[in-house]
Amino acid sequence: MSKRIVIVGGGYLGAELAKALENDAQVTLVEQADHFVHAPAMIRAVVDPALLDRALIPYDRLLSNGEVLHGRVTEVDHAGVTLSDGRRVEGDYIVLATGSTHISPFKPVGGDIEALRQANRQVHEQLLHARSVVIVGSGAVGIELAGEIAHAMPEKKIMLLSDKQALLPEMPRKLGRSLEAKLRAEGVEIVFGARAANLQSTSEPHAGTIQLDNGQSISADIVFPAIGSKANSSLLEMLPDVRKTAAGRIATDGWMRPSSLENVFAAGDVAENGDAMTIVAIARQLPWLTKTLKGLVSGKNLVDMKPYSPWKKAPILLPLGPHKGSSFLVLFTAGNWVTSKIKGLDLFLTKYNKSFGRNQSAS
Repeated sequence: MSKRIVIVGGGYLGAELAKALENDAQVTLVEQADHFVHAPAMIRAVVDPALLDRALIPYDRLLSNGEVLHGRVTEVDHAGVTLSDGRRVEGDYIVLATGSTHISPFKPVGGDIEALRQANRQVHEQLLHARSVVIVGSGAVGIELAGEIAHAMPEKKIMLLSDKQALLPEMPRKLGRSLEAKLRAEGVEIVFGARAANLQSTSEPHAGTIQLDNGQSISADIVFPAIGSKANSSLLEMLPDVRKTAAGRIATDGWMRPSSLENVFAAGDVAENGDAMTIVAIARQLPWLTKTLKGLVSGKNLVDMKPYSPWKKAPILLPLGPHKGSSFLVLFTAGNWVTSKIKGLDLFLTKYNKSFGRNQSAS
């Protein structure tokens, strides 16, 4: 009999892992939502809601041999998982890829895709009628959002608040300086060294007045609290001998195991394994996890296989709308043309629709 692999979470890692393993094992993918959410396109969808038709992709054509179950897993043990409705899925190996949350309308709450669509419509309407926009947080999401709004709605007064002294200070300086110059050229005001002290909400955009820790007060028609992702780790916290780290992530050993259950693995945003919470990190984890699980299925011992090695300095692609942006590609920092060609124009929408059996291309 073939080995059984249960994957919890149908995001970037879970969906691609299920596809990669479905011909080598009996694969079951358990996912709350009935649509995959392509997160990079959800940022642009705030200014262009028509993108939702391609950014929200049904799971029904993802697998040919494996099975996709829609439901919420409430319990994990060495022999499988239990869903909230009582269904039980047995597995020889279990992969927990429960992902992370971000502000509405970039990711859904739970698996509610219709609520995500409604949130997108609501925020788009707010943005259309807003004159002033404040984005709190200067990570990748905040930077890209500022660029998208500046490109599509140049009449808006946009302010980007950063509690750092530079954009992306953990990356090569050239990248942050380039992005800063391009945003300022688009009319975006960037305020460094400022922390918001009284956000009305940290989970969704809202109107209001922000008090900064330097005493300054800023009013805006719409405030985006882009202050980072938080891991969906509640399921993993119930496992034996787990250790929680920053942003709610769960620490793993060198073979991506988060607990003393030797056949349970964790990867992607929920797992603290040395990588950041990015799709680029998942692109490195996926081939290692695929090879490792295929090895286990074929009878190899886990400790005889090479442990995972995270990125030393991961690449990052930061479009500022479809035509501008900057990227760090390990060996060099690239500008508008490269960033646009690789990501900015299409946001990988064609790639992911094809992966999910939807042969749509950019119009």
